[in-house]
Amino acid sequence: MTRHQETIDPALLLSAYAQGLFPMADGADDPSVHWVEPRLRAILPLDGFHLSRSLRKVIISDRFRVTTDTAFADMMALCAAPAADRPTTWINPVIKASYERLFRLGHAHSVEVWLDGALAGGLYGVSLGRAFFGESMVSRARDASKVALAHLVARLIAGGWRLLDCQFITPHLASLGAIEISQADYLGRLYSVLSDGAGDGAALGAAAAGAGAGAAGVPSPPFVAGDWGALDALGAAEADLGAGRATGSPPGYVIAQLLTKTS
Repeated sequence: MTRHQETIDPALLLSAYAQGLFPMADGADDPSVHWVEPRLRAILPLDGFHLSRSLRKVIISDRFRVTTDTAFADMMALCAAPAADRPTTWINPVIKASYERLFRLGHAHSVEVWLDGALAGGLYGVSLGRAFFGESMVSRARDASKVALAHLVARLIAGGWRLLDCQFITPHLASLGAIEISQADYLGRLYSVLSDGAGDGAALGAAAAGAGAGAAGVPSPPFVAGDWGALDALGAAEADLGAGRATGSPPGYVIAQLLTKTS
């Protein structure tokens, strides 16, 4: 389905995510968006993040400064900007305005990675219940996107999330632990998470895959939400940093410790 509009209604957008769909545009200048439901879906198991020795060293060095939700619009703009390896993008003005609106409502988040005071990379995505849907990730400096994803995984683990959706598999994501599953399997996991583990998620997923995204059995809100700020509290406690880091991230060694314990 293609839609021509200025923004996507937040309720419609979140309902689509709850049913395994997400919007894309064919290009940055395309005024329309369409709903996507891949046959194969990439997820990153939160206990399966691949923390290599080299990445661990980069994270612990704190060469990058990492923040969250301090530059959401700038992060979207960086993800949408042309690059040598990505001359065009699927982020059009409708997508940008819609997700900025979700951010203001507390259903979208960004992880920003800074180097020498400049935005060097990061990611943004949608939060619904204890599921996080990664939308786009970008790097303008070596290892910046890897650091952003590591911080995101640590934040989701600390906050009680149970699913990290990566949409499409790439060699980059696979190297960090992402796997590819069928859409039916994905829907089963998603529905189980949104239902907070109640019922037979796999059966719900299979039924939805056979009957369409609007099938009966799709969980309804309110959903049990993850705690986006739990990592900041954990970092403050472990590093004795006190209060005042609500928009930042703990030191790299805290991130590395958390990922090492769960991988």
